Amino acid sequence: MSIPEIYSPGLEGVIAGETAVSTVTGGLRYRGYSVTELAAKRSFEDVAHLLLHGELPTAPQRAEFQKRLASAQRLPAQVSGFVKEAPKAAASMDVLRTAVSMLALHDPETGDNSHAANLRKAERLLAQIPVALAEHYRATKGLAPVPPKPELGFAANLLQMVLGKAPSASDCKAFDVSLILYAEHEFNASTFTARVVCSTQADLHASIVAAIGALKGPLHGGANEKVMDVLLATGGPDKAEAWIRAAIARKEKVMGFGHRVYKTGDVRARVLKEYAAEAAQRSGLAKWEEAAEIIERILAQEKNLYPNLDWPAGRLFHAMGLETPLYTPFFVASRVTGWSAHVMEQLDNNRIIRPRARYTGPEERTVPAGH
Repeated sequence: MSIPEIYSPGLEGVIAGETAVSTVTGGLRYRGYSVTELAAKRSFEDVAHLLLHGELPTAPQRAEFQKRLASAQRLPAQVSGFVKEAPKAAASMDVLRTAVSMLALHDPETGDNSHAANLRKAERLLAQIPVALAEHYRATKGLAPVPPKPELGFAANLLQMVLGKAPSASDCKAFDVSLILYAEHEFNASTFTARVVCSTQADLHASIVAAIGALKGPLHGGANEKVMDVLLATGGPDKAEAWIRAAIARKEKVMGFGHRVYKTGDVRARVLKEYAAEAAQRSGLAKWEEAAEIIERILAQEKNLYPNLDWPAGRLFHAMGLETPLYTPFFVASRVTGWSAHVMEQLDNNRIIRPRARYTGPEERTVPAGH
C-alpha cells in the first residue's frame, strides 16, 4: 500500500529536523533561556557564546572569548579593498554576502568541517562581519574606515566603526538588545537554508553565504528596511489611521507585521518596542511612535495581525540616526551566531536534507518521432 502524499505549502507546520539551539514553543528560548531574560540580564557577547559554545560564559570564559574576537577583527587586504571599492549603488547585502565568500578564500580552515574548526571559523566571522559592513558603509560616504575598539564591547564597537564616534550608553544598550533578539530563531528561512547547504558537507562559509542570500529578501530580514517607508507614507499620527484603513482596503501587505509561527504577537517585538520608544523620545521623533501605535491598534482589531521584531527594529535604528542600508547587515552581524550554531549541529549528526515534491506536470507521454 502506497503512503499518501502530504503537502504543506511553504512547509508550514512541518517538523523538518531537531535542534537544541532554540525553540519558539511557548516563547522564544535560546538553549533553554528566555530571550526576554537574556535581553534584560546579559550582553550580546554572552548570548553569542551561549549559541556557539552551548553555555553562558563564566567570567574567565567571557574574557577569553572577547580576546579571541578582538584578535580576529581585521580583514585580509583583498577583502578590505573589495568592500571599499564596490560600486556605491550596490546593495549592502550583496557586498556583505560577497565579502563573506571572499573570506573563505583566506581562512586557513575553510576546508575543515570538524566541529572544532567550524567553531573557530564562526568566531572569526563574528569578528570580521562588523568590520566588513562598517568599512563598506563608510566608503559609500567617502569616509575613512574607523579601526575597531573591542574594549567598547561588541555593540558599541560596531556602532563606533559605523558612525565614527562612541555611542551614548542608552543607544548602546538598545542596540545590544536588538542584536540579542536577532541572534537566533529556530528553523527560519535563512537558518534552514544554511542547514540545507551544510547537509551536503559544504563548508561553513558556503552555508553562511547562502543564509545571507535568504535573509536579503523583504519577506525575511529585509523587512526591517521597509518599516520607515510605511511610517513616512502615513504622513504622521494625524493621518495614520486613514492611511492604514486604506491600505487594508487595498489588501496591501504592511511590512513588519505577521509571522508564520507567532499568531498572537512576537515576544521580541514587545521587548524592543520599549527601546524604540525611548530612542524616539531622545531624538525628537516621538510622532513616528505615535503613528506606529495607531497602525498596531488598527491591524490588531481589523486583521488580527501583530508586529514582528522588524517593526520596532526599523524604528529603533532610524531613531539612532542609522541609515536604512545598514539595517539588514546588522541582522547578519547578529544572526551569524545562530546560523553557525545550526551548521555545527547539523554536521554533528548529518543527513542530507532532500525532500520530495508533489508533481503537477503532464502525465507520462511518449516522445514523438523526429521529423
